Amino acid sequence: MAAPDSTAVRTALWRALHVEVDPPPHVFTDELGLRLAGPGADWRRRDDMDPATAGRYRAGMVARARFVEDLVAEQAARGAGQYVILGAGLDTFAQRRPDIAGRLRVFEVDRPGPQEWKRRRLAELGLGVPDRLHLVPVDFETTSWWERLVAAGFAPDEPAVVASTGVSMYLTKEANAATLRRIAGFAPGSVLAMTFLLPAGLLDEDEGARHRATADRARAAGTPFVSTFTPAEMLALAREAGFRDAVHVPAAELDARYFADRTDGLRVVPGEEFLVATAGAGAPGRPAASS
Repeated sequence: MAAPDSTAVRTALWRALHVEVDPPPHVFTDELGLRLAGPGADWRRRDDMDPATAGRYRAGMVARARFVEDLVAEQAARGAGQYVILGAGLDTFAQRRPDIAGRLRVFEVDRPGPQEWKRRRLAELGLGVPDRLHLVPVDFETTSWWERLVAAGFAPDEPAVVASTGVSMYLTKEANAATLRRIAGFAPGSVLAMTFLLPAGLLDEDEGARHRATADRARAAGTPFVSTFTPAEMLALAREAGFRDAVHVPAAELDARYFADRTDGLRVVPGEEFLVATAGAGAPGRPAASS
């Protein structure tokens, strides 16, 4: 049984660190992921948890999580009844947000080993897997995630919200295009929120150097970045896949939405952007700011 990969654990720890070291108001509150990860008492001494050097990456993690949950809340209020999380990792939405999750069927799609590990951790913490949550184990190299999703109870003819964050950079452009084509065929009104990495050449010198250093670390960890996209390329890919509407949400917009009034200097690292695309009829699902 494989444990979660290092990126899933780091994301959970950064979310918890935001609550522990950054002053309120917190952009996103998730301390349950820390309990799931169970990193040990000295987790804050990890090199990647240094509050000063990792602050902007931490900001990016909590901003993208908040953006997705704002979108899910908005779409649920409009009648969407399903939420699909591709590459769910240590996501804790179903446990943290019963106010929204109670109105949805939530499907977490992930590799079998890490997902079984998570199932056991939920049981150990006394949380279990609620009826509204469906864990969908998929070996992405040999199995159709779509077929497994439907087998788990996903209704293709009902609108859904789909989140794919921190995934596209690990897939080839062909695999990303295939995923977009599949989701574009979901019921009209379904909304996808997907992050993608910009090419380092679109960033300023300092940010480009940080981007390359992050890519080097990912390669050394055995999880190399495979794909980057310009916003124009990503929008074109979405439209070619069949989405009726597609919008690019830059990191600067997340900064303006969630960090503009902060005095602690917490800001999103440029380089990771959002695609928000809507299947069939309807306007793009760009969520309004919420408190």
